[in-house]
Amino acid sequence: MTDTLRPYGLQAEQRHEPLGLDEPRPRLSWKLECDRRGAAQSAYRITAAERPADLHNPDRLLWDSGKRESGEGLLVPWDGPVLRSATRYHWRVEVWDETGTPAGIARSWFETGLLHREDWTAVWVGRDPHALPPVDPPGDGDRPPGSPPLCLRREFTVDRQPVRARLYATARGVYELRLNGLRVGDLELAPGWTEYHRRLQYQTYDVSALLSQGSNVLGATVADGWWCGYVGFDPRRAADHYGDCPAFLGQLVIDFADGSRRVVATDAGWTERPGAIRSADLLMGQRVDAREHVPGWDEPGPVAGFRPVAVLDTEPGPLVAEPDHPIRITRELPAVSVQDKGSGRFIVDFGQNLVGRVRLTVRDAPAGGRITLRHAEILDGDELYVDNLRSARATDVYVTAGGATEVFEPQFTCHGFRYAEVAGHPGALSEVDIVARVLHNDTPWTGTFECSDELVNRLHANITWGQRGNFVAVPTDCPQRDERLGWLADAQIFAPTASRNADVSAFFARWLRDVVDGQDAGGAFRDIAPVIALDREAAPAWGDAGVIIPWHLWRTYGDRRVLDRCFDAMAAWVGHVRRHNPDLRWRHRTGNSYGDWLQVDAATPRDVLSTAYFARSAQIVADAAEVLGRPEEAIEHWALHAGIRAAFIESYVDDEGRVEGGTQTGYLLALAFGLLPDQLVPKAVEHLAADVEKRGNRLTTGFVGVALLCPVLAEHGRADLAYALLHQEEFPSWGYSIRHGATTIWERWDGWTHHNGFQSAAMNSFNHYSLGSVGDWLYGRVAGIDQAPNSVAYRELLLRPLPGGTLTWARAEQETPRGRVACGWSISEGEITVTATVPPGCTALLEIPGAEPVRLPSGHHTVSAAAPDTEPVPYSRETP
Repeated sequence: MTDTLRPYGLQAEQRHEPLGLDEPRPRLSWKLECDRRGAAQSAYRITAAERPADLHNPDRLLWDSGKRESGEGLLVPWDGPVLRSATRYHWRVEVWDETGTPAGIARSWFETGLLHREDWTAVWVGRDPHALPPVDPPGDGDRPPGSPPLCLRREFTVDRQPVRARLYATARGVYELRLNGLRVGDLELAPGWTEYHRRLQYQTYDVSALLSQGSNVLGATVADGWWCGYVGFDPRRAADHYGDCPAFLGQLVIDFADGSRRVVATDAGWTERPGAIRSADLLMGQRVDAREHVPGWDEPGPVAGFRPVAVLDTEPGPLVAEPDHPIRITRELPAVSVQDKGSGRFIVDFGQNLVGRVRLTVRDAPAGGRITLRHAEILDGDELYVDNLRSARATDVYVTAGGATEVFEPQFTCHGFRYAEVAGHPGALSEVDIVARVLHNDTPWTGTFECSDELVNRLHANITWGQRGNFVAVPTDCPQRDERLGWLADAQIFAPTASRNADVSAFFARWLRDVVDGQDAGGAFRDIAPVIALDREAAPAWGDAGVIIPWHLWRTYGDRRVLDRCFDAMAAWVGHVRRHNPDLRWRHRTGNSYGDWLQVDAATPRDVLSTAYFARSAQIVADAAEVLGRPEEAIEHWALHAGIRAAFIESYVDDEGRVEGGTQTGYLLALAFGLLPDQLVPKAVEHLAADVEKRGNRLTTGFVGVALLCPVLAEHGRADLAYALLHQEEFPSWGYSIRHGATTIWERWDGWTHHNGFQSAAMNSFNHYSLGSVGDWLYGRVAGIDQAPNSVAYRELLLRPLPGGTLTWARAEQETPRGRVACGWSISEGEITVTATVPPGCTALLEIPGAEPVRLPSGHHTVSAAAPDTEPVPYSRETP
């Protein structure tokens, strides 16, 4: 407990102490904490210097903002001198509280990368195409033929002890670094996936402690990755989307105490040979022959078999510093069971559908033994179900070297799985010898939710696991089959839930650059980003992600810059739709027009959905124009929105409030997007509720409608139905998949049913976050954490806990950009008790059903009232 206002969670460019920024004016942020009610920041002062000690010396400061009267600590732009490359800047923020009293102080740092083209001396190197190594045969169909990954090395001498060393590296492919026999950093699948011809990310590593006086060796292994490996499902171009061979670019910068510098960069002096990894592919898997390992290849001293590299390109290309949280291994899951199938074959269950890889320890195996690992999300009977992988083989192979203990962990592939089959294992397989390693972009986790119903808790857990598994370089649609693409609609539908669970501000801001780069000259976005397939105009709800997500980042994180950078593309998209649909009904140039994808027992008219999204995007562009100070464009788009709304009502709404098609999604879109005359809203709600009720409190919504289902029902007085859907356990429902073993969100409501078995293997992922977009409602209404309609970054909280269903309590916490927010409630003996935490500088309006609203200042609060009547609607239960 503290009564002193303190800043914490300091960030530069939405990351904690980032190494290698290339923004010329990075934005600095901090959160606030204080237990005293009404605490707030009234002013702040930022100081910066190149050494921590100089922060206390006014004569040595690089920047002193002076005392600024402001309650904001959010994305304050650097106003100091022009930043220099490869320089660490230490900064300090001190704040004054609401009484003007000096309060807390906090410190942090950021370090710039290589900011200018002339900073780079490295060239792209790779395998000499005229001296190709022999290609291993495929071997029992376990992998496609191909060349082994690059295994590169450069020996060099350091004659003095350095004071600092930085390694800047990237690849056309994916890479892992070694220095003097040790791994450099903990990043996985670097440099990630971007629109490589526009932007190729490089990473910065502090390797000061890894260098030795005397001889040193810098090594790199580079595999195909997204550059030239298998990505997507188009058989006409399954691989080689950006190039046909991997390459590496690296630059080691060593600084000495006397101010001198040594640079070791990729050039013709590097050497290369194949290593133990014989092939590696993100979709197909990795094959390692441990007999081919070259001892000491990454350490000083002579090593046989290495040949000169080829210089493939002398221009570094469109390099940018990695702007968001990298991919890492974030946790390990032990095996929960190992089933011996005989003849050295085992089925391993890790208890959780996940994305990553397996680490297998092999003991006392003879040399040349071949161990195969296959992966699957689910079992068919007691064997792996792999039909839904389509052409992705998801198979790793290890050929043993004959050591007493060998460890196999493929580092250049990624699988979606709960189960693994181990075949060819010598002897018994112990649970302690196999572990699953979970891999995803390491976005800081910010939210927690729990309640009195374990099925709902499992639903929330499934949502979070789906997010982990599909935030790998881009927001993917699925992590297991031959697809793994950045579908736009999936991302915009799930973004509100994703930003509850984790800080995804930098992740989405980076991906939006690929979304904008995919836009054509006429303003049409594409269905996916980066664009490697489906190079056609985006469909309704898909292309609209280029409008919706920038606005969401503004509302949630206060990121005005991403809104500003995306605005012209947002307006161009709306202009594209308008130009081809002058009657303001979006019926032309609708791309593939997926509709409400994977809805069940319903068919929402496509022009109803498309016109609704046309209106929504026009409205958002108008709002964004007002925020950005572009009044003429705001007026234009408000008028456009009014015209689309009138056209929607005239074409698709009758006098009884019926929306054409009569589907749940049709009503949800009209109600959520404000496309009904006020007098018809109650009737439309009645029609929506009647459709839910006549189906035994079951849903029909697909990807587009599901995010709106519970929020709209609850907002219009039918929280009883929202909870009935939440608790539903018969098909189709969230509960149905959970009761049949789901540990992630399924792509389809009918991915597996007891009456039909598996859906078509042509499209049937068991880890796909879209239908988990109800997670936003769990935080926002079940627990009650929301913000006022005009609030930005949770400055004005709207706490609206909504008891209902069978719940007796619920609570959530969320680290917002301004600090920690919490809200929870419990009902006992006719009384509801609400606990809430409001961060300093924020206010909250607490609305308890049946009670008068209460305005809360910052601090911790407990409020009680008479419990509302929340008699649950009956819903069906089925014994699986």
